[in-house]
Amino acid sequence: MAAAKSSKDGTEGTASDTTAQSMDETNKKIVTLLQEDGRRSYVSIGKQIGLSEAAVRLRVQKMLDDGIMQIVAVTNPMDMGFKRQAMVGITVNGDIEYVARELKEIHQIDYVIITAGRFDILAEIFAEDDESMLELVNRHIRKIDGIDRTELFTYMRLESQRYDWGVR
Repeated sequence: MAAAKSSKDGTEGTASDTTAQSMDETNKKIVTLLQEDGRRSYVSIGKQIGLSEAAVRLRVQKMLDDGIMQIVAVTNPMDMGFKRQAMVGITVNGDIEYVARELKEIHQIDYVIITAGRFDILAEIFAEDDESMLELVNRHIRKIDGIDRTELFTYMRLESQRYDWGVR
């Protein structure tokens, strides 16, 4: 049985329940505030939830280290020079997890999802133009062993992209 541990920030639990410990009600409040404004200071967050700046900093760092959250600048790829985006539906004949790992290594793919249904994998891709997208799909994605079929759903316009859905 793992020993209970307590830290300066007031969290308590066992070594085996890191995720549960990391997502207590206080951390959920911190995440919600950072989803509203990722540049919000630890002092400001601490005042709103009743913790010191140091306690907020420790909690945020723990969630970052545990991979529970990231703090990033979100851009519209179209405004960054990537004029083509698409969702690629991929049917696999073989090891789905192998194909997903290979897709993760391609820089122009921003996320990979293993799914159930018509496609085995969905991957969102971005490219500077049509020629770059053709090269990405034809020379990189379709060359991966095990990919049987691909279907592109090219984006015409990004209508909405939200990251403020909160925590449960």
